[in-house]
Amino acid sequence: MAETSATTGTGEPASRPRKSSWKYIGPGIVVAATGVGAGDLVATLIAGSKFGYTLMWAAVIGCVVKISLAEAAGRWHLATGRTLFDGWRSLGPWTTVYFAVYVVLWGFIYGATAMSSSALPIVALFPDGPGLKFWAIVTGLIGLAFVWFNRYAVFEKVMTVLIGIMFVVVVYVAARVVPDVGASFAGLLPVLPDGSLLYTLGLIGGVGGTITMAAYGYWVNAKGWSNSSWMKVMRLDNRVAYITTGVFVVAMLIVGAELLHASQVALTSGDRGLIDLGKVLEDRFGAGTAKLFLVGFFATSFSSLIGVWHGVSLMFADFVERFRASAVGAAETEGHVGHEGHEGHEGPGVAERRQRSLPFRAYLLWLTFPPMTLLWLDEPFGLVIAYGVLGAFFMPFLALTLLWLLNSSRTPGEWRNGWLSNGMLALSGLLFVVLCVQQVRELPW
Repeated sequence: MAETSATTGTGEPASRPRKSSWKYIGPGIVVAATGVGAGDLVATLIAGSKFGYTLMWAAVIGCVVKISLAEAAGRWHLATGRTLFDGWRSLGPWTTVYFAVYVVLWGFIYGATAMSSSALPIVALFPDGPGLKFWAIVTGLIGLAFVWFNRYAVFEKVMTVLIGIMFVVVVYVAARVVPDVGASFAGLLPVLPDGSLLYTLGLIGGVGGTITMAAYGYWVNAKGWSNSSWMKVMRLDNRVAYITTGVFVVAMLIVGAELLHASQVALTSGDRGLIDLGKVLEDRFGAGTAKLFLVGFFATSFSSLIGVWHGVSLMFADFVERFRASAVGAAETEGHVGHEGHEGHEGPGVAERRQRSLPFRAYLLWLTFPPMTLLWLDEPFGLVIAYGVLGAFFMPFLALTLLWLLNSSRTPGEWRNGWLSNGMLALSGLLFVVLCVQQVRELPW
């Protein structure tokens, strides 16, 4: 779709459209590093160990689905000058209720999960040192201090280093196991072996598909991209992000297929499965490769931790800001293209102000300290159920609300969905509804 240089989506005079350039890449790296967690890598390994290369095509489709979803979130921010939560709020109060319950409950359990996941590889690297709870608390406190005291530019640089470590380690391990190139290409043909449906859906929908996709637009604004002149840059950035994610998925499928499929090694589900893989790598390639893999495991987990600490806290700060404005009657007329008062509204200055705000820091504390209690307790049954249900509903919520927003008068006509965007978002919504139903069915009711 052609860009105009007369006005931005916010109604302000636009600078000329920026040429897409590698030098601008940043928010996409952040969203890729945050979205791929240790549990995602294990799920991909298990798919490879059970079905070899057969589901490679699902990983490719998953990459395309994520590109379309994140592009839609970024396009909303740039075309309208409004945040995603501002858009959700315009759809009715039900979105505020859902997000409020979700972000509080999800943050409580995710905090414990992220800290434990970051601690696991440290314990494996230093088995004679302190235990899991100690390292979980240390990683949580380091994440808190890092996000509390650093602005977006430093945060992005650290995330780039972490994803660089992840990338090198995962690709190195995949190369060490010597992939079967012929079987890899054969796996691009859509085939569903018996019993593979859920693994296929998980590969398409799972890796890199979390609330951090919704945070992408906030990172785009924090980078300084605040109007539609940055659209081409955002699209290149987004493609780099999810092609990188696709490389992770393909590499872990190769490791699962070559290292685990033939020997029928079973991995523990969840993050601990990577500890099992570390032992397999040590037996096959020696302690050096195993230790390198554990460093990559730590980079994967810790990048997700600080990414959520930063991105979801920005979303929460925006949520509180909008809620307060609405409560005092200062909310603006919704559904109005141009949205007076929002001209140049979202940019690095606003992001920095949000990072210093009380709601941002309150949510950072919420992600860090209350979840530490779960390190000593088995997660309460009711909490697990509620978390599972809310979490399962988030991705369908994101896909379908973006479909709604980007086909309405809330979005300037030039930047509304075309047939391809509508098709991809509708496909994403349908896929995530099916996954949602399956996740809810699998909960320990």
